[in-house]
Amino acid sequence: MSALFPTLTRLYAPSAMLAEGWANDVLIEIDEAGWIQRIEAGVAPGDAERAAGPLLPGMPNLHGHAFQRAMAGLAEHASAPEDSFWTWREVMYRFVDRLGPEEAQAIASQLYVEMLEAGYTAAAEFHYLHHAPNGRPYADPAEMGRRVVAAASETGMGLTLLPVLYAQGGFGNQPPGDAQRRFINDIDNFQKIVEVLYEDGARDPNRATGIAPHSLRAVTEGQLREAVESLNRLDTGAPIHIHVAEQLQEVRDCLLWSGQRPVRWLLDRFEVDRRWCLVHATHIDAGECRDLAASGAVAGLCPTTEANLGDGLFPALDYQRSGGTWGIGSDSHISVSPWEELRLLEYGQRLAHQRRNLLRPAAGGSLGGSLYRQALAGGSQACGRPIGALAPGRRADFLILDGTAPALWNREGDALLDAAVFGGFPLPVRDVAVGGRWVVREGRHPLRDAVAEGYRAALSRLLV
Repeated sequence: MSALFPTLTRLYAPSAMLAEGWANDVLIEIDEAGWIQRIEAGVAPGDAERAAGPLLPGMPNLHGHAFQRAMAGLAEHASAPEDSFWTWREVMYRFVDRLGPEEAQAIASQLYVEMLEAGYTAAAEFHYLHHAPNGRPYADPAEMGRRVVAAASETGMGLTLLPVLYAQGGFGNQPPGDAQRRFINDIDNFQKIVEVLYEDGARDPNRATGIAPHSLRAVTEGQLREAVESLNRLDTGAPIHIHVAEQLQEVRDCLLWSGQRPVRWLLDRFEVDRRWCLVHATHIDAGECRDLAASGAVAGLCPTTEANLGDGLFPALDYQRSGGTWGIGSDSHISVSPWEELRLLEYGQRLAHQRRNLLRPAAGGSLGGSLYRQALAGGSQACGRPIGALAPGRRADFLILDGTAPALWNREGDALLDAAVFGGFPLPVRDVAVGGRWVVREGRHPLRDAVAEGYRAALSRLLV
């Protein structure tokens, strides 16, 4: 990680959200590799650096496509009598057709700076943009994936890279369309990309590598099975992510093809467990909801993108009551704020059920605290990395809230999170560390201006 990011070894926080709950006068010791070694509460600060506000674990972002950050606003022009996800996808296809490696890296760097300043400390990149605009592999088949890695390394973002297997154009082995040519791989080429990227990151504690079969419409059962078996030969604990049941049309097409709904089809044929993250899973019935929760997999929810695309509402209340695990992502990155994702998730359930304070702990209590902790647990699990908690043996990924923000005055404990999630004020984050290094100080990333300049140059070439 760049020398721009000072190393942290001892930090004293007046209050901190530890794995076992809030504590005061907390001293955290971090080794030179960025691992939390020891935590002690109720002690004097000594010579430790002092946190300028309450300390929280950093939030993982479990799902996103980095290049889509540069599309924000481009699809908000009414172009069809019934705009939907599918018309949005056509805009995305036209945009991606011009994107080269330099532009992809510049966009990802801009995204990660914005995400870090908002309080995300890890990102899972569902990476399907593999080839050149003509559909041919680059000389280095992993070129585009390595550009995402370079952006994360440059900015200090923790990364789970998930190369995507995209092999067909629709259910039943339909041929891909010309607009999908940059995404398509056969299973052999896909496995080579995964192996290269896995070896690249094997010794980096801020990295993990898994796979992302794009969706049931984009892979056959045999391809999905072979991709999972190939990953197991590398790492039996590596994460597996898949888009599923995002759109009603997808559910209808799956029923026509197989006689089953997508989540049911997947649960019946694969050992879906804690390694899996089912992204969106918006349209599931009661049985799928119950069985997905019981599987231990993570439901990857992206409320701002799901709202933007008109996908629908995931049955989060029923899923939580079934004991399900979930986390948040920002998908198309029309928002880069974890606070907005959590707020919109809860508000969607309130609108659907016409009641308040729904995604709360079983015994009642703080909504902000409940949402934040659930998203930490699910996001960390989905990223396949030891993050998401202030505890020995975890990565030193955390954020410090801005105690001078008016909405946080005279708040403590979970009341801080209630205000941060539902206060609706500018980002409440002051400082951010990833792997024991400061990547944001006083609300500002040190590369903000330089990265923004590269981003502007990239967009001047793309948006002409």
